[in-house]
Amino acid sequence: MKRYHSLADIRKELDAGQLTCEKLVLHYLHNIESKKHLNVFLEVYADEALQMAKSIDQKLKSGTAGRLAGMVIGLKDVISYRGHGLQASSKILNGFQAQFNATAVERLLKEDAIIIGRQNCDEFAMGSSNENSAFGPTLNDADNTRVPGGSSGASAVAVQADLCLASLGSDTGGSVRQPASFCGVVGLKPTYSRISRWGLIAYASSFDSIGIFSRSVQDTALLLEIVAGADEYDSTVSFKETEKYSQGLALPKKMKIGYLKEGFSDGVNAEVKAHTLQAIEKLKAAGHDLVEVEFPFLDYILPTYYILTTAEASSNLSRYDGVRYGHRTKEQTDLLGMYKKTRAEGFGEEVKRRIMLGTFVLSASYYDAYYTKAQKVRRIIKEKTDALLETYDFILMPTAPTTAFKLNEFAEDSLAMYLADVFTVQANIAGIPAISIPNGEDSKGLPIGLQIITGAFQENKLLSFSNYLMGLN
Repeated sequence: MKRYHSLADIRKELDAGQLTCEKLVLHYLHNIESKKHLNVFLEVYADEALQMAKSIDQKLKSGTAGRLAGMVIGLKDVISYRGHGLQASSKILNGFQAQFNATAVERLLKEDAIIIGRQNCDEFAMGSSNENSAFGPTLNDADNTRVPGGSSGASAVAVQADLCLASLGSDTGGSVRQPASFCGVVGLKPTYSRISRWGLIAYASSFDSIGIFSRSVQDTALLLEIVAGADEYDSTVSFKETEKYSQGLALPKKMKIGYLKEGFSDGVNAEVKAHTLQAIEKLKAAGHDLVEVEFPFLDYILPTYYILTTAEASSNLSRYDGVRYGHRTKEQTDLLGMYKKTRAEGFGEEVKRRIMLGTFVLSASYYDAYYTKAQKVRRIIKEKTDALLETYDFILMPTAPTTAFKLNEFAEDSLAMYLADVFTVQANIAGIPAISIPNGEDSKGLPIGLQIITGAFQENKLLSFSNYLMGLN
């Protein structure tokens, strides 16, 4: 069976009787089995997906199918799907099953999406390479010696390798956009609070956002339209009205666009710079107003991000203590010893590193020196970013400074790994929407991504422009 690039292509064949949802699911199940070595899925819901497909085929015949009939989708292993395993790719949650559906999942199911399985990720979404999983690394389908990015790397590879049409991931500092760049797919992080976080395992609650992977902007827009919006279960979600994102993808006017000067600095791969420049030149040739801009606070972005997210992680992950669910040490000890042994055995090295860093910056002696100061810097970064976006419709930059790096390349150098997020964390600090779209390949055939950011709750404009820009390539 051919590779489908959008739900519209699938629906065309479903409506013409040339395809059934059952055949489509069988196609993806075959691909999942044949590409098992990529280590994408931790669990595949084969029988359940086929049963859902048969039911939706009947709905299609009777004209009662939802808007996502024909959409086969995977879930990152941090998103709750009732009655199914949920582990955040960690030993600490061995054997745990979700007790309820995430709001985003509930809305997918109501529109007849077919969920095919849960996908590997960096443990508790902490990582930039998908190498921190308790279940081993996921491999990039473009080159199996390279990482797919993280933390939602497997969700990106699932779309890249045609194992499903779309995936839901999570983005705390670039965890959807950086893997999208490394895997050559579309990856959207919406405005913070645009999609309910109910049912998303927390890493850093004031940064986390459910994000979307697909092969087309049209599918991304439709999925956002369906899963976004107010939710009584999430007190942080926005009650601002959502838009018909999938129906507003025409670009209405010429745009004023800033491109980040730092995107062409010495630390950025030469081929990434060249492809970014090509995209800029195409936009200039099409009549858009492009201006080089500087963001003088770029050096403060990563320190601010890691101080605040590790602090929130320290607090959020304190609930995993072996008392109520998940892993508990088998060694006989007192209560405090049980806590310590359980957490030492259950958490991986990167998670323990971030918990300890977060506990340190929250400690009484250092709270004002680190945490309070980082919150003040976060406010400055947000204000300066918002001010820039009052002048420009969009800011362009590379999604990542390099293409996908080798497995284990930064195993002993966490700081170098953290630098992979240098262009993506700004959108999370400021709470604004950002997207990575494919922007060609380097000389080794490795995908390159282009990141576009815009003002809060302007996803409609962002998606329209992204769709337009992909059409120029």
